[in-house]
Amino acid sequence: MMDTRLLELLVCPVTKGPLDYDREKQELLSRSARLAYPIRDGIPVLLENEARTLSDEELGL
Repeated sequence: MMDTRLLELLVCPVTKGPLDYDREKQELLSRSARLAYPIRDGIPVLLENEARTLSDEELGL
């Protein structure tokens, strides 16, 4: 479970933009960078090489 106060402070390391929390997949989404950062054991892993690329479908395009 992500702490909502922590989520408000975190930004994408690539774009410095906001992150959206996907509770079901346990990921933080950066729509502008098209990346999904994993959350492991409640800790966000904000490393570009650990993120997966978001598809057009996931972005709603």
